Amino acid sequence: MSSLIPIRFQEFDLEAMAQAGGRVAIIIPDDGKMSPAARRANRLTKGGLARLVESESFRKSKTGDVVSMAWPTGMAAEALDVLVLPRRPEAGEARKAGAALAKLAGGKDMLVMVGNQARAKDLALGIVLRSYEFDAHKTKESQKAGTVTISHAKPAEAEADFAPLYAIADGVRMTRDLTNEPANVLTTTEFADRLVEMQELGLEVEVLDEDKLAELGMRTLLSVGQGSDSPSKVVVMQWNGGAKDDAPLALVGKGVVFDTGGISLKPAAGMEEMTMDMGGAGVVAGTMRALAKRKAKANVVALVGLVENMPSGNATRPGDVVRSMKGDTVEIINTDAEGRLVLCDVMWYAQERFKPVGMIDLATLTGAIIIGLGHENAGVFSNNDTFCDAFLKSAKAEDEGAWRMPLGDAYDKLLKSRIADMKNVGGRPAGSVTAAQFLQRFVKEETPWIHLDIAGVASVAEETSYAPKGATGWGVRALSRFVQDNFE
Repeated sequence: MSSLIPIRFQEFDLEAMAQAGGRVAIIIPDDGKMSPAARRANRLTKGGLARLVESESFRKSKTGDVVSMAWPTGMAAEALDVLVLPRRPEAGEARKAGAALAKLAGGKDMLVMVGNQARAKDLALGIVLRSYEFDAHKTKESQKAGTVTISHAKPAEAEADFAPLYAIADGVRMTRDLTNEPANVLTTTEFADRLVEMQELGLEVEVLDEDKLAELGMRTLLSVGQGSDSPSKVVVMQWNGGAKDDAPLALVGKGVVFDTGGISLKPAAGMEEMTMDMGGAGVVAGTMRALAKRKAKANVVALVGLVENMPSGNATRPGDVVRSMKGDTVEIINTDAEGRLVLCDVMWYAQERFKPVGMIDLATLTGAIIIGLGHENAGVFSNNDTFCDAFLKSAKAEDEGAWRMPLGDAYDKLLKSRIADMKNVGGRPAGSVTAAQFLQRFVKEETPWIHLDIAGVASVAEETSYAPKGATGWGVRALSRFVQDNFE
């Protein structure tokens, strides 16, 4: 597993700039007015910084851009990075600016002269998020990340402000690690074991094995994994940081550690990407890690269904009819529409056992959501406007794209089956909507519910502002913020 780059806060010291190795970063607003750190850098470089600020490249720069001077005269550093940032930036602006610095760092030590910058914690979070690297399976020793020192006017106060964000970043790291892992490493058993390890953070963790799942009647979940040698499991994690009698918020994650499509086999091209089909469970796990590490004052229960969808002589066939834990019967039209079969049983169990104040499920559920929203936004479906609006507000505050999608009776009718209570697919039209309609059938009327289809945002082929190619960790920051703003 990867590790977070450490961030050290120290007293603001202009004299440290001359001898600092690696890279030194200073902040200049787009009007070019120099701070004390900038004036010191300008003296060290014998006016070189002033000439840079007056240059066309700086005048064309935008908020969050970094303009660099290589091997600046009068300084030991390999580069002087000039970060264009307003005096009072938005949190997202500061985070993206920090990420831009991290991208340039290249493993070198970095001294960031922030002085009394109010968004130092957000700048540091951007650095941490973008410094992530997944190299667990590379035999060549990778370049170790350098140290990051934040030179601040009030370092102790800044460090305390940053601590909960660092906890959230660790949750993002865990989600990315899980989502990036190959399926021969992250088996259902290994996944469950990694979640059990979080008991040391104060989480209560319980693993339900196949015998227990059969006893509970989770037949739709078990039908997905019955073609695999890897045992199906459900892992229950509880964080009880709120009042003893407060009902918990429930998070439910799809954890298909590899999805071949089953008997409805996927095409070979691109199938290797299906190691990320446990992305929903990964986000749920990372969120629980973040809540535990920042000691959230709320009650949250998380449940993940861990299965592998494989073709074999024992695999579920198209045309099979399976009875869910709720008691409804499902005609399996397409075994590649398996995530909803995992989620429906776990969602029903979560409501029956925990009586949650609200429930959010996350899943890399449909390719259709990528056609609709691309890789910029997760699809958001909900039965409760107030609950949904609160989440969308949190996602926007954390700069995690989310867009509400429709539900309705006309879509629900597409799931009608000739021989069972419902089909598991509704055809090609509105594929992500009919998937959500399927799940809504397993939501109790009194339960506020959100379904997040994260197929387009969980893992991407191009780098983002906060992450390199691969797993993004989308959702951990938004969910942590949602808990903070609504349940703490």
